[in-house]
Amino acid sequence: MIGVSRWATVAAVLAIAAPAPAAGQVFLTQQEALELAFPPPMSIERRTAFLSEADLTRANELAGSGSDVDQGVITYYVGTLENRTHGVAYFDAHRVRTLPEAIMIVVGPGGEVSRVEILKFAEPRDYMASAAWLKQFEGRSLDADVSVGRGVARMTGATLTSRAVTSAVRRVLALHELIQPFESSP
Repeated sequence: MIGVSRWATVAAVLAIAAPAPAAGQVFLTQQEALELAFPPPMSIERRTAFLSEADLTRANELAGSGSDVDQGVITYYVGTLENRTHGVAYFDAHRVRTLPEAIMIVVGPGGEVSRVEILKFAEPRDYMASAAWLKQFEGRSLDADVSVGRGVARMTGATLTSRAVTSAVRRVLALHELIQPFESSP
């Protein structure tokens, strides 16, 4: 029979060896992500767009099925240098399977995606999109090919992640088209 002190030792070893519950991992703060997208000496301006019900309806039409736009207040960040706009960053938080993911999507002056960064991913790490997989969105505009299995490669073993990220990209591109932030830039 094991004594009380040995049980305490066994319990301590098991507690150390046992994996901690997955609370999600934060890879970048919002500020760090913005600085990657718009490095100094660029300036970053926070702006807000207020969408009407008609705007939300149009955004949902543009985004397509499964990329629901349901928020009427949109915050976005414009990166400028010497009075020239270099891009607009949007942050999208969504559920992958049962846990959240937060990403930044940067749209360039031509309305194309220039960068996608994962800020937080709470699902198991095996299901997270790789940087190489995210690069396939670069240069893409909102069209039918921005969909999984069409112009966006599937992620083996992480179908829900590929759908969630693709839906976020479609949602952001639809909002970007609706908001038209470059028309109001200096």
